[in-house]
Amino acid sequence: MGHRSEVREFLSSRRDRITPDQAGLPAYGGNRRVPGLRREEVALMAGVSVDYYTRLERGDLSGASDGVLDSLARALHLDDAETAHLFDLARTANASPTARRPRKRADEIRPSIQRLLEAITDAPAMIRNNYFDYVASNRLGRALYAPMFAEPAPNSARFAFLNPAAPDFYLEWEKNTQELVATMRGEAGRNPYDKRLSDLAGELSTRSERFRTLWAAHNVRYHRSGVKKLHHPVVGDLELTYEAFELPADPGLTLSTYTAEPGTSSADALALLASLAATDETRVTR
Repeated sequence: MGHRSEVREFLSSRRDRITPDQAGLPAYGGNRRVPGLRREEVALMAGVSVDYYTRLERGDLSGASDGVLDSLARALHLDDAETAHLFDLARTANASPTARRPRKRADEIRPSIQRLLEAITDAPAMIRNNYFDYVASNRLGRALYAPMFAEPAPNSARFAFLNPAAPDFYLEWEKNTQELVATMRGEAGRNPYDKRLSDLAGELSTRSERFRTLWAAHNVRYHRSGVKKLHHPVVGDLELTYEAFELPADPGLTLSTYTAEPGTSSADALALLASLAATDETRVTR
């Protein structure tokens, strides 16, 4: 998809989801031809002319100031992730051809980061790149995500949409896949000329109807913290809190950790999994 099409579909999808009542506008007439706001209503709330907003929604963000983008974000009720995505799209529209080259990303793990992973012994910890490949993990992370790490090249997006075991592993598979695609949308907005990332989206669109539907929704979100409910094939159900940390010295790499509430069945299951993983590793090294 070209950049103008990306802008057009993002803005029109955000406009369609807001009703006049939600926007605090009177709904004149009973037969509205659009599900959400009209272009002139968005232009009014953003403080720009209808012609100018129409140009923006047709995909031309070139020259749009930060003030205009902020006003547009407020008019469309964008959250933080969506606002950042809008600014990313505008940054791309205003970038020179040289600046539009894909950014260099780190895939290899530095020794100090590997030591950090290994030092985390009581919580699963994993590192993924911006292509959703898991490039490193501690022992408990590999044990927790055993179905995914059974694949030759563990990738959370391919596992979620292409592996038939995923809906059983993720107890909230529909929610988890929505969040995953929304995170991918944000990543694509930050680096739209990354062929490897666009190829991944193309592959999943071709092979998964679920992905194709979610990708077309143009939803964007941050994936920084939350609760993950999993059904592990050995220790059963777990409810874990995850935290995600971007590694500033390694652009594109994100560290994720998982913990259980003390005194819960999930904490007991996680402790059992850690014991089993340590036992298995001891057997292998003997």
